[in-house]
Amino acid sequence: MSDNLVSIITPAYRAAQIIPETIRSVQSQTHGEWEMLIAEDCGPDETREVVREFARADSRVKLLEMPANGGPAAARNLALSAARGRWLAFLDSDDLWLPEKLERQLAFHRGRDDAVISFTGFRRINADGSETGRYIGVPPVMGYKALLGNTAIATSTVIVDRRQSGEFTMKKTYYDDFACWLALLRGGKLAIGLDQDLMRYRVMAQSVSRNKGNSAKQVWLAYRNIEKLPPVIAAWYFAQYSARAFLKYRKF
Repeated sequence: MSDNLVSIITPAYRAAQIIPETIRSVQSQTHGEWEMLIAEDCGPDETREVVREFARADSRVKLLEMPANGGPAAARNLALSAARGRWLAFLDSDDLWLPEKLERQLAFHRGRDDAVISFTGFRRINADGSETGRYIGVPPVMGYKALLGNTAIATSTVIVDRRQSGEFTMKKTYYDDFACWLALLRGGKLAIGLDQDLMRYRVMAQSVSRNKGNSAKQVWLAYRNIEKLPPVIAAWYFAQYSARAFLKYRKF
């Protein structure tokens, strides 16, 4: 496991039009020791061909081909199984990193033996990137209980230190990322927040999180079915989660 290598976990489905910009944002990183593991999930467009062209020109970009459509968790697990670095960074196929994202976050995370996850602030952009939203900051630290009632960790800002996490996989559930962060923090480790603007979250019409009613339902089901919280405790955290989500997304 290379101490400086960052393995970037990117699931891709119907991403042919947007993934070139995502890949270029990785290629523009000031920290150059990375591998971008793009797991293409049998979409109907030309995503595989687009990624393959990038891989031919830059050996750090690697195309992984799912044998059948399995959803984001399965695609992420394929990439996780191929990762060689100590650091696992998550980047969705429609999001972007600012050039110093990896360099700053690694400097921030190194030496924190109590921190399994680090995450950063970000801004949203619209589908074509023509509009950039307000800055969304992050708290300095969260444990398991704090995360239960918080929406602060955006997937495309996350870095996991494998020396702290050990090997792990994503569960096949609606919010596989949220479930994974909770599982990593359940043993007492921390998630530390770097309150700097280092990612662009693209708001897509077909995004999982766009249906707020269903999103709320799925968070509740995660509390009850995955975390096994009693109804009263689940309701307490759900109220906190909902209030923070409203404040976070009330303005673009």
